[in-house]
Amino acid sequence: MAIDKSLTDDILDSIGEGLFTVDSNFKINYFNRAAERITGINRENALGKFCKYIFKSGLCYKNCPIARVLESGENLYDVESEIRNEDGTLVPIKLNAAVLRNVEDEPVGGVISFRDLSDLELMKKKLIEQSDFYGIVGHSKAMHEIFQLIEEISDSDATVLIQGDSGTGKEMIANAIQETSLRKDKPFVKVNCSVFSDQLLASELFGHVKGAFTGAIKDRPGRFEVANNGTLFLDEVAEMPLPMQLKLLRVLQEGTFERVGESVTRRVDVRVIAATNKDLKKTLKEGTFREDLFYRLNVIPIEIPPLKQRIEDIPYLVKHFISKFSLIYKKDIQDIEDQALDLILRYEWPGNIRELENAIEYAFARTRDKNSIESCKLPPTIRQDISCYDKQPTQLAQQDDDTKLVKLLEQYHWNKTRVAKELGVGRSTLWRKLKKMEWEK
Repeated sequence: MAIDKSLTDDILDSIGEGLFTVDSNFKINYFNRAAERITGINRENALGKFCKYIFKSGLCYKNCPIARVLESGENLYDVESEIRNEDGTLVPIKLNAAVLRNVEDEPVGGVISFRDLSDLELMKKKLIEQSDFYGIVGHSKAMHEIFQLIEEISDSDATVLIQGDSGTGKEMIANAIQETSLRKDKPFVKVNCSVFSDQLLASELFGHVKGAFTGAIKDRPGRFEVANNGTLFLDEVAEMPLPMQLKLLRVLQEGTFERVGESVTRRVDVRVIAATNKDLKKTLKEGTFREDLFYRLNVIPIEIPPLKQRIEDIPYLVKHFISKFSLIYKKDIQDIEDQALDLILRYEWPGNIRELENAIEYAFARTRDKNSIESCKLPPTIRQDISCYDKQPTQLAQQDDDTKLVKLLEQYHWNKTRVAKELGVGRSTLWRKLKKMEWEK
C-alpha cells in the first residue's frame, strides 16, 4: 500500500537532520523543518530557488555534491563543509548526497541530508585547548620529537610522508602540519585514495571535462585545482594504482596536469602531505609502489610509533577521552579506577588510539551512577580473565553465555543477523536475550 504524501512529509519533518531535494536544474523542490532550523530560512522562501543561493557554500561553486553524484552515479557520505545561514553566520555541516530517481529509476534530481556540527566544533575546540599540540595528546619522547619536527618545518613547503599503523593518528598529524604552515589560511583538501576506482580517482584528483566518461555531464575541477595555493592531503597513498602514481609524480615534479578527457595542460601550486599504513619498503620490493614517487614524497618523513611503544601516553589519552565522552554523553564521569587503568596499560592495543577511544566509549555507555570507570565496564577483550561477578553456579553459567554473546557481537560489529545465525537462533530470540541481559552487572 502506498504511503500518503502528507505522512511522508510528517516523517521527514520529524528527523533531526536537514534534508532537501532539487530537480534536474538544481532548484529546491523539498525543504524539511530541520533544514529551516539550521539555515534560518523558511521553506516558502527556499522552494524554487537554486540551492547554491540558499546555502552559499564554497562547495556549491567549486565541487557541488549533487553534481558529483549525478555525474558518477555513486552516493557521497560524510562530506564536511560550511554553509552561511540567514544571518550570515558560517555553520559547519556534514552532508550525504544521493541521486533522486523516479519510479522508472531515472535520475530526476538529487537529495541532500546534512547535520549541524556547531556544538561538536565547539567541543572539539575546547578539547584542543586542553590537549598538548593542536589536538594531539602526546607526552612520550617519540611524540615530542614529532611535535618539534612539525614546528621546525612550519616555514617549508616540502612534501611530507606520514607513516604509521591504522589508528595512530596520521590525519591529526597532517592537520597539525597544516595549522603551523605558511599555508594555514589557504585551502586544505583531503582525499582518501583507497575509496575510489581508478577512473574516479583520476577525476577526483585532476578533474574532468564534459563527456570524458559515462556520467560526466559537465566540466568539473579536481582536488588539485581546488587546493591551488594550499595543501592537499593524500591519505592511503599506497593504495593508488601505478598509472595514477605516474600522474601524481608529474604534478609533484612539474606542477602540471591535464583533466580527464582534455589535452589542455594546467598548472597548480599545491603542497602535498601523504600518509599510509603500509610498509612502503615492502611495496617497493613488490613493485606496487614507484620508487621515484616514494623519494619525491619522502622529503620530510614522519613515522608515528604504535601505541604499545609509547605507553606513557596512555594515561593522558584516557583522561582526554574521558573529558570528550563526558561532554558527549553528559555524564559526570571524571576518572578511571586504578585496576581499570592497569588493565589498559597491560593491553597490546593492536588498533592503537582508535581502539583505545572505542574502549573508553564502550565503558562510558555501560557506566551509570558512578563518577569513575571500573575495570568490569571495559570491553571483554581488555579485561580478559578478570572475574567481575560473585554469583551462584547457574548465574555464572548465564554470565558465560552473556560474555560469549558480547564477544560475538563485537566480532561481527553488532550485526545481529550474523550473530543469530552463529548461535543458531532467530533474530527475535536474540533480541529477547539482549533485553534480558543485565548490562549494569
